[in-house]
Amino acid sequence: MSRESDPQAITDALTTAIDAFNEEGYGIPTREAEINPDVDWKTQLTKACRLLAAVDSLSGQGFHTATIELCFGATERSVEAYVLAEGGDDLDDFHDHTTCYDRATDLGLLSDTTTHQLRQLYDTNRTDSYYGGRRPTERQADTMQQLARSIHEYTTDRISEGGVCVCNSLD
Repeated sequence: MSRESDPQAITDALTTAIDAFNEEGYGIPTREAEINPDVDWKTQLTKACRLLAAVDSLSGQGFHTATIELCFGATERSVEAYVLAEGGDDLDDFHDHTTCYDRATDLGLLSDTTTHQLRQLYDTNRTDSYYGGRRPTERQADTMQQLARSIHEYTTDRISEGGVCVCNSLD
């Protein structure tokens, strides 16, 4: 299919989205204030805080797929924040969505067993939730929310600099 046959609404929206990400033609960008851009680990940690805040606002409204997706993202961002802060890694070191778990084990944050289970949970259930034909359940969403929150609090408490988590200030 050639570009000329694509709907104008799609091509216009795509061009506008590309411009927005390139920060072209919109003046001074309005950034998400709660995201700390100082260093990569703080950025990842505060992104996790914001994802968890979004999950909290969706809670109990039946958005199970969105909750699960956001929880996987919050979990990954939280673990990445720890690895970046304590391991000296760079964001470029993470080529997939599960490398951060292996590094967390290398750094003593998580056991081999927990890392294996987190990777398996991601590989099996996140993929099936996203691509598969199953419909996520309320219980799955609730347990993912509990897991993401637990991992976030655990990793945040172990980052030596501390004081960066903005979760409590979002209430």
